[in-house]
Amino acid sequence: MSRPVLDAVTFRRLCRARDLAAARLDDPPSLAEMARAANLSPWHFHRLFADAFGATPHGFVAERRLAAAKHLLLAGEASVTEACLALGYSSLGTFSARFRAATGLSPTAFRREHRRVYGVKALYRTVFIPSCFLASYGA
Repeated sequence: MSRPVLDAVTFRRLCRARDLAAARLDDPPSLAEMARAANLSPWHFHRLFADAFGATPHGFVAERRLAAAKHLLLAGEASVTEACLALGYSSLGTFSARFRAATGLSPTAFRREHRRVYGVKALYRTVFIPSCFLASYGA
């Protein structure tokens, strides 16, 4: 079954909703808010968003929050608790469990392993490439 081609107007609406979600990682918008930003029904929005970006709205927000958490943990001296709260998680346990599920390491172990491999001075040369960008180029 082939995917339907999105028209330019609908794609711009979806991008507007995606940008809204990306701007509010500390307080992610609900599906209804994102759908309203795209002027679509929630069900239709969810389906089109997943087709256009390769992830559901919730999955997109989760990936962006994880990328932001990695950046906070590696680029500065923010504690795990500070990173957790800055990204809108209300529970340190939930944040740590989701981080471990995605990376295979706890947030503290992730930071320690990165510093062991790359050294402290290399922290500022680390470049994060969004997974959606890599996926579009088959990397």
